[in-house]
Parts: sequence; structure tokens; C-alpha cells
Amino acid sequence: MSMEQRPLGRTGADVSVIGLGTWQLGGDWGDVDDAAAEEVLEAALDAGVTLLDTADVYGDGRSEERIRRALAPRSDRPFVATKAGRRADPFTAEQYTPENLRAWIDRSRRNLGVETLDLVQLHCPPPETYEDDRVYDALDTLVAEEAIAAYGVSVETVAEGMRALARPGVQSLQVILNIFRRKPLEELLPAARTAGVGILARVPLASGLLTGKYDESTTFPADDHRNFNRNGESFDVGETFSGVPFEVGVAAAREVAEIAGDSVPTAAFALRWVIDQPGVTTVIPGARNVTQVRGNVAAASLAPLTDSQLADLERVYDERIRAHVHDRW
Repeated sequence: MSMEQRPLGRTGADVSVIGLGTWQLGGDWGDVDDAAAEEVLEAALDAGVTLLDTADVYGDGRSEERIRRALAPRSDRPFVATKAGRRADPFTAEQYTPENLRAWIDRSRRNLGVETLDLVQLHCPPPETYEDDRVYDALDTLVAEEAIAAYGVSVETVAEGMRALARPGVQSLQVILNIFRRKPLEELLPAARTAGVGILARVPLASGLLTGKYDESTTFPADDHRNFNRNGESFDVGETFSGVPFEVGVAAAREVAEIAGDSVPTAAFALRWVIDQPGVTTVIPGARNVTQVRGNVAAASLAPLTDSQLADLERVYDERIRAHVHDRW
């Protein structure tokens, strides 16, 4: 199946507007077994997804290894973006040495079974790394040696994204962008477009809030970050429900579902909103099963949102969400 493809910055690669985030295939989202992971990957690739996003810490390498196994029998190789840096222990800028970066990247090459990684993204690195020339010199060396084809940065905040854009070798930025997280639209996305830097939009469904399927009584397993990281206990709280308090998000998502209307699934509607933002290359929703993959991919064939829908969504953000998130990230 064909899907709209967009150039990923200056990498020379064209990638599908809907990718697949594979955090779920490693851990922190309840249990996903090998068979289910393989089905998710096959369904995504068969549906025209040509970008997979993973990281070396998703299941301590399990997500990368599952991708290697799923791709082994296939002739159509997608673009695989991974991440490095969260293996640092302790998680400090001092750990981002050329030696450690090389070791992390070599491990991902083994996990994924490739000589050259398509894209390595620094994985929400410590703030000090943005000003550390050694880090970027090391990445440039790894590009020159063809251990990696390109590098980018996955950021938590707009300010971090702007700092990453100041580095000429950065080819991509990954940032949280969804109907409940609009701040990147103001400055970061226009600056990335000007710089020729691709944008991977993560957490596009606000950890499932924007499927419209949760209510105030919804619960999550103990090993699911939507349970254990609700107050930022394990990592940045912005990664869980986009930093929106759960009950606030549930109520706002009901309004989003009404704006989408009965004929369009709320999740596909929310993904379409992201795809249509100027500067976005690919949106990378996760999926735990084939049904979710197909629901995500359906967004690629939806019509763009209408002006009145866009205005209504902005009103929901301003009235319900802005005060909780806009100034934090």
C-alpha cells in the first residue's frame, strides 16, 4: 500500500507521514509478547509505514531486537530511527563521552543487525549536553565512519529543541506534539523548516487520551507508565498523558471527540491534526495490536480538518489545557 511520503530533513530519505513508535514493543505499557509485537510490526509495514522509531532502552534492547527479527525476511526495508543516551548510569552529562556514545551506538547496530544505523537521536539528554561540543564532534565522527547515517535529538522542551537546531549536524528533532501540546507550533516547527530539519511528532495521542476511549474510572497495569509515572516519578511527566492531569484530559478528550464527529474515529482525527501542521515530517503513534495499527494508518487518508474544527480545538486547548502545559515545556 502506498502512503504519503515526506522528506526527512536533509537525510535524503523519504518516510511515511505515519510511522510506528515501538516503546510499547519494549516495555512500560503492560505486557506485549513476541507474537503480538511481530504482528504489530508486520501490519504496520504491510499498511505502508516506512519509518519505525525505537530506542536502546525500550525493554533494554528488546524493541530493537524485535524489529531486527521482523525485518529479516522482508525485502522492503523501512527507515529505522533509534535513540541513545538513556543507558547512561548515572544519567548525567558527564556520561556522554565519545567512548560511551560509540558503545551505545555499536550495541544498537548489533541489536538491529545493521552496519549503519539510519538515524540515532540523543534520547532527551541532560540539558548540559546541548552546549557540549564533544558530543556533536563524536556524532560527526560516527557519521564519517558510517556507523550512523544521520543524527538528531529527541527533546522534552521547545527551548531544548531550539538549542539542538543551533547544531549544524542535527538532521531531525523529535518532540511531543498533539492537540493538547501546541507550543512547538509557535517557534520550533517554523525554525526547523527553515533549517531543513525533519520533525518526528511523538506522543500524538497523549498516551491514549486522544483516542477518546478513557473515562475517569479507567485504570492501567502496575507496569504501565500511565500508572507509575503520573506525577513524573520515573521520567519527565510530559511523556505521560502529555503532562495533562488525567481527569482534565479525559474531559477535554470528550470535547475533541464531539468536534471530530461520529463518522471519524477520534484517534485518526487527532493524528490528522498532527500530520497537517506545517513542518511535521512523520507522526509516530505506538500500537499494541493490529487494530490500533490500522486505526492509526487510517489517518493518512482522512481529509484535512476544517477551519471550524481547528478553531474549536484551539478553544478546548485554551480553556482546558493551556494552563497545565504551555509554560512547562
